[in-house]
Amino acid sequence: MDKQALREAAEKADSGEWSYEEFNRMDLPGGAHININGRDAIYCLKKPVGGVEQSRAVIAYIAAFNPKVALALLDENLQLQREKDAIEAVALALRDDMRHAREQLEAAEKRNAEQQRNLDHRKFLLSCAYEAQHDFARELGCAGDNESIMVAIDGLKQRIVELGSKNGNLRTIAHDQNELAIKANLDSINDAVEMDRLHKRIAELEAREISLPERSSMLYRTDFHEDYHTVMAYKVSDVIAAIRAAGIKVKES
Repeated sequence: MDKQALREAAEKADSGEWSYEEFNRMDLPGGAHININGRDAIYCLKKPVGGVEQSRAVIAYIAAFNPKVALALLDENLQLQREKDAIEAVALALRDDMRHAREQLEAAEKRNAEQQRNLDHRKFLLSCAYEAQHDFARELGCAGDNESIMVAIDGLKQRIVELGSKNGNLRTIAHDQNELAIKANLDSINDAVEMDRLHKRIAELEAREISLPERSSMLYRTDFHEDYHTVMAYKVSDVIAAIRAAGIKVKES
C-alpha cells in the first residue's frame, strides 16, 4: 500500500465533516448522497448492478472512511512506525552494550585464569625451592632458613681460615722443636686433608644446580567444589628426579 499516495489524495479532498443520507423519490428510488460540511457532494441516483442496498452500503462506507479518518489513521500508523523505530534503536543499542559487556567479562575471566596459572606456577616453584633448600641445610647441619645457611657457610670458611693459620703455626714450631715437629706434621697433614675435604665439599655445594624439567599441561583445582582448569606445571616425579640428579637427597613421605 502506497501510504504517501493515500495521504496526498486525502489531503486534496475536503477533510471537513462528512455525513451519509438516504432518500426515496418517485423518479430516484433508493437514492443516497454524501454531505460535506452540510452540502451535497456525492450522489448515488441510479440503481446499480448490485442493487440498492449495495449502492447505499458503498456510499455509507465512503462517508465513514472520509479523508479526515484516513489522515488520522495514517498519522497513527506513522506514530506507531516511529515508536517501533525508536524501540528497535534502543534494542540495537542494548545489544551492542551487552556484547561489549560480554567481551569485557570474557577478557576479565581470561586475565583471571592467566593470573591463577601464574600464581599456581609460583607456588610450585617456591615449594620445590623450599625442598631443595631444606636438603641443602640438612647437609650443612643447620636450620633451613636462609640466615642459618649463610651462617653455616661462613662457619665453614672461617674453619678453613683457622686451619690454614694453624697449619702455618705448626710449620713454624716444627723448625724449632723436632719432637713437636712430627706431631705438628701429622696434625698439619690431617688438617690439610680436612681442609681439602671442606674445600671440595664447599665447591660441590656451590656447584649444585637443579635443571627443572619441562612443564606439562595438567588439570588443577584449589577447592573440591571448584571445576578443574588447565595449568602448566611440573610433574612431581620429574622435579624429584631433577633434584636427585643434582646430588640432593629427597625424602618422600
